[in-house]
Order: sequence, then structure tokens, then C-alpha cells
Amino acid sequence: MKTIINPSKKDWTKILQRPTKTVDDIENTVNQVFDDVKRNGDVAIDKYTSIFDGVSLENTTVSNEEIKEAIAEVSNDLKEAINVAKENITKFHTAQKTEKVFVETTNGVSCWQEKRPIQKIGLYIPGGTAPLFSTVLMLAIPAQIAGCKEIVLCSPPNKEGRIHSAILYAANLCGVTKIIKVGGIQAIAGFTFGTETIPQVYKIFGPGNQFVTVAKQLSTKHGVAIDMPAGPSELLVVADDSANASFVASDLLSQAEHGADSQVILVSTSKELIKEVSFEIEKQLLDLPRVEIAQKAIDNSKSIFVETDEIALDLINEYGPEHFIVCTKNNNFYIDNIENAGSVFIGNYTPESAGDYASGTNHTLPTNGFSKAYSGVNLDSFTKSITFQKITKEGILNIGNFIGLMAEAEGLQAHKNAVTLRLKDLK
Repeated sequence: MKTIINPSKKDWTKILQRPTKTVDDIENTVNQVFDDVKRNGDVAIDKYTSIFDGVSLENTTVSNEEIKEAIAEVSNDLKEAINVAKENITKFHTAQKTEKVFVETTNGVSCWQEKRPIQKIGLYIPGGTAPLFSTVLMLAIPAQIAGCKEIVLCSPPNKEGRIHSAILYAANLCGVTKIIKVGGIQAIAGFTFGTETIPQVYKIFGPGNQFVTVAKQLSTKHGVAIDMPAGPSELLVVADDSANASFVASDLLSQAEHGADSQVILVSTSKELIKEVSFEIEKQLLDLPRVEIAQKAIDNSKSIFVETDEIALDLINEYGPEHFIVCTKNNNFYIDNIENAGSVFIGNYTPESAGDYASGTNHTLPTNGFSKAYSGVNLDSFTKSITFQKITKEGILNIGNFIGLMAEAEGLQAHKNAVTLRLKDLK
């Protein structure tokens, strides 16, 4: 990790730049795949699965037999861990349910808001070098709690044409209604336009590489909603002399091993801690099976020394991290004043990996600075709010003239007539 000492504020934007390609670098490829899938459906899907995943499949829909085999292959210990995680995630997301909001704004004018589930959702689950079965829990559980009718899952097949057994186990456990062996841009295109195999959905969820992220963003141009622009993973740790350097290093490496385009940042008011963490990273890195991936991410990452907590907080809010770990003597200062972060982890004994798996919070979070405007996935992500109103005779008499005056002032006579005809009828 490169160490930067007291950077000038004017240099923060450059220093905090993510190691990601621009949309322009990727958009042409995504548009080509989208156009092909829109015109040719499953034929195009199969072609890109062969090109990108190196496998040709006769049937991309996962069968009940495959699910049964997967359930048998998952160890009892892992099943227990997944069930514990499911229980905690269910508790936290169930607690997010809200009651109907009702108010009589004026005598005779009743307004209320109710939430309804999104009927058709698509879950994208990355496979590849890290099959993220935990993401199945994070997306399918709140979808089930919200009451979504169709929960369709796409995940890329391996060279044997299979999806990882733990992904299938988690999907079956959490009520996924259809599982399809398709990944990458072509899966997002399938969700967007619908094919013979992949149902068109109303909203797409799930993380992915930069191509999947751009594909999700482009799907919104075709009338499909997305959870958020969620790209390569990132973590920022703020720590001082009160932190455990080995813990900090392990947290930084836990995100670095996600992918070569991941980024981790350490911000500290202690030069000594930065040195200790750097030493620990080099020591722990050598023991990781994914050392090459983690090393590339570490090469894109930085340790930044600043003089005060106030400067540190300003820099962190400028960055807007996906994951934010606080290990300082003054944790409450950061907790109370952080404005831009996807999820916050507090203290020496709260590793980021707890949120990734089993504490109960959701790990599908905004990256690339989008935490400045987006929330992470939560129960409301799977619902939409519908407003209702009912006006009695008394109510239209109370507000009718005001509606008419406003409509006339905007030059919308038919709007005024819709009220005046009713007022005349009452008179």
C-alpha cells in the first residue's frame, strides 16, 4: 500500500480515485450484447455463455434433481452456518416492516400510504473464483419477507456447467422460484428483455464486475429498475493507536481478496499504526490462497496519514466508502458525524466479514462513491409505496376552490373543471 502523509485537500479527489474503468470503456460491449439478446433471445444468451464462460449447455434452467444433489453435497457444518445467518438476516429485515401511514389532511380529505411488494425481481449472483452464496441470503430473504411473487436467480456456470452447490442450497432455502445458469452481461440483458428461458423482471439486484455494473445501469434505459450501481468491493478503515494492527490488516485483506479491482484504504492519525499495519499486511498476505488477487488490490490501495479526526472525517465523507470500519479512541465522533457510507463497523471486534455473512445487516451496498446518494439493500428495496386518497363531500367543499384557483393559475382549465363540476353538483 502506498503511504501518503498529510495530503492537501485539493488533491483528495485524485488520491481517492477508484481503480475502475470508465463507463465508456465498457458501454460499447454491453450495448452489443444487449442488442443481440433483445433480437435473438436464448440463442444469443447461449452464444455469450460459450464465449465468456467457456461452456455450452443444452438446458440452462436448474432442475429439481440438481438442487437435491446440491443439498446433499453441502456439509452439515456449512448448512448450520447458513441457517444461523438466515435467522439473523431474517430478524433484522423483518424488523424493518412499517405500518400503513394514514392522515386526514383536512376535514373530509383522507390520505394514506401503503407498501406493496415488487412482483418480479431478478437476483444476480456472481460465481467465478468466489461463488457468493451469502449474497443469495442477502437478497432472497428480504424479497421473501416483502412478498415478491417471482424471485428469479441467475448465476454463471462453471466449466462443468454447474452452479456452486452452496448457491443452490441457499436459493432453495430462501424461496427462489427459478434458478438459471447464465452470468455476466447476458444475464442482465435476459432480465431486461426476457427470453424463452429468463423471465423479464421489474427490478434487478446483486453485485458483479464492472461489466455487470454497467449492464445494470443500461437496463434502466429499458424500463427496468436496479438496486444500485454496485461494482468492485471497497473498504475504508479509520484507526489510531487504540486499534489492533493485525485486526486492521486482516480487514483490509478481507476486501482486497474479492478482486484485483477492489480497493482498500487506511486513514489514520498515527504514523506508527500505519507502519504496523503495513508490516502485518505483508505477513498475512503470504498465507492467503488468493494472494495474487489480494496483492493486485493492495497495489491499488493507500494508507493516508492526517493530523486530526476532523480532517479524517472530511476525507472519509469525500470518499463515501462502501464499508467503513471505525477503530479509534473517539468512535462516537465518527458514528455521529459520518454522512456517506454504505455500512459502518465499530470497534476492534467488529470485522467487516461479520456484515458480509451473519450479523444480520445486508452486504449489498453502494460502491464507487454512490453511498453519497444510495442506501444499501434493505426491505424497502423490494417494495414500492402507493399513495391513496379519499375525499368526501365535505372534503371537496373544503379544498375545491383552492384546487380550482391553482389550476387556473397554471392555465389548466380541465383540471379546474374537474373540481367546479363537483362543487356545482353539491350546490
